[in-house]
Amino acid sequence: MGNSTTASGAPAPAAAPAPASGTAAPATPGRPGSTRRLTKKAPAAGSRASGSGHAERVFLVQTAFAELGGSAHGPGEIAEFTGLDDSVVYRILQSGIYQRIFERVDRGLYRLRTSAAQLAFTALDHRLDGAQSVLSDLRAATDGGLAFLYMVAPFSGAQRQCVDMAVGDSDLAELGMTPRDVLSVTRSLRTGASGRTILAYLPEVLQQRVLAEPVPDQAGPGVYRDNDALVESLAEVRDLGHALGYEECMAGWNSCAAPIMWDGSIMGAVLLLKLKSVMPVAPDNVIEATKEAAAELSRYGAARPDAGRE
Repeated sequence: MGNSTTASGAPAPAAAPAPASGTAAPATPGRPGSTRRLTKKAPAAGSRASGSGHAERVFLVQTAFAELGGSAHGPGEIAEFTGLDDSVVYRILQSGIYQRIFERVDRGLYRLRTSAAQLAFTALDHRLDGAQSVLSDLRAATDGGLAFLYMVAPFSGAQRQCVDMAVGDSDLAELGMTPRDVLSVTRSLRTGASGRTILAYLPEVLQQRVLAEPVPDQAGPGVYRDNDALVESLAEVRDLGHALGYEECMAGWNSCAAPIMWDGSIMGAVLLLKLKSVMPVAPDNVIEATKEAAAELSRYGAARPDAGRE
């Protein structure tokens, strides 16, 4: 197809921990045969206590909204996902409404308030200071490649947004990149090395949402149109830790991308773009430089190892 991923070395996503022996949760009332997903982990040896049991349950409920996806969820669905009792979840939701963490959108359905987004923006503040320097170094290391920083769009967990670039004196219009290319085609996670890189690490519920979307009309000739082939490419991205794109977004341009991971979650991707005539196949030095740039930006967002110590 001309749009495969290749290379070596990759950060594989962490495997889900197996539940401890004898900790299987009972079936959810009213849902025969269903078992609740246990998410609580035993503390590491020598670690400090993580807080009260109530606080942990509140955090579990908050996390459930992000992991489940969708617009709203009921107490029973959240209870099944977290392994908590339905009545406990209900009390947390009611308390969260008063604290402006959750809001009720329909009878029996709740969602996170927009104040949760403000907390996320506060957490992200200053995390990407220095990104321009990283992108400029990538451009220099790849003999003038065009370097872009894409992040998961803040108002949609299934799109991306270009937030920074290092293109030197290049005029993107002269290079054949129109505003439509940047703002339309490259928003989709179906298209391009950076889109598939982000998509590969998103929760399955968001992946299915993207797979249901049509391919953008302006996509390049190398875009994945078959969903089975696209899904197969995502597994390869996770195995290798990068993606190679061959004219996926625009005709005449090839690319390499690597994931930016913060605290185990996908936040974005670094993209290196070159003309097909200059880079018919990405050489090892381009792949490694792109992965190193992404690793550097991943370190920007990582929690400090000594953050929990006194």
